[in-house]
Amino acid sequence: MKLEGKVAAITGGTAGMGRGIAEAFLAEGGKVALFARNAEKGAAVLAELGAGDRAIFIAGDVMSQSDLEGFIDQTIAHFGTLDILVNNAGGAGDLQPLVNLSDHAFDEAMKWNVYSTFWATRRALPVMLEKGDGRIINISSMEGKHGKPVLTAYSAAKHAVNGMTKSLAREVGAQGVTVNAICPGLVITDIIKNNGPATAKAMGMEFEEMIALFASEAAIKRPNEVEEIAAVAVLLASKAGAGITGAQISVDGGTAQY
Repeated sequence: MKLEGKVAAITGGTAGMGRGIAEAFLAEGGKVALFARNAEKGAAVLAELGAGDRAIFIAGDVMSQSDLEGFIDQTIAHFGTLDILVNNAGGAGDLQPLVNLSDHAFDEAMKWNVYSTFWATRRALPVMLEKGDGRIINISSMEGKHGKPVLTAYSAAKHAVNGMTKSLAREVGAQGVTVNAICPGLVITDIIKNNGPATAKAMGMEFEEMIALFASEAAIKRPNEVEEIAAVAVLLASKAGAGITGAQISVDGGTAQY
């Protein structure tokens, strides 16, 4: 029970990696607050998790500052504290060559990935700093270490998330708060299944070809599993991860070997 009694707020917590992390935290004795847009799905996920009063759902849009700050405030009000923040929500958005990329699309990528991380972290930090203990885990991407065609805005956003992670780790490390990023490679989640065909088309290939390409770039020659991402999140959130901060940990099967 590595996280017994610990309270975690997880954005994008009802599907994919966010849900996987929530399940892993609950299995280790933690309490979780999940944030996503679809209230009906949120209620269904809570029922499926079967965690009783150790899990709550709050509906809102991660691209809305007021919604996101409200989520942090409600989590603290409900559980009385906040120990762990997982900035998981994010995505690639409009996939275009840079010459065709609109200002709006670039802004959306920044808002979805960078501003959301900034807003939630800024709201959560005071309670962590006051008690001298906390964990911030940013779900970045291997595209935050290198890049691919038509993913320019997304890659720029995830590089920014990694930069924020490194700087904030130095800012709050002596006050007991660690800040790390997990950089997943290809993970076959619902969002990949739903949006992947459009990504592949923008890259000039079929969906199956894109999956095979991404897998071929990894040392393990396969996509990663949600559980593999969640296991690293548990480490970073637990006492065992207290000496890790400012890291951008690749969980990408050996795609970006740094």
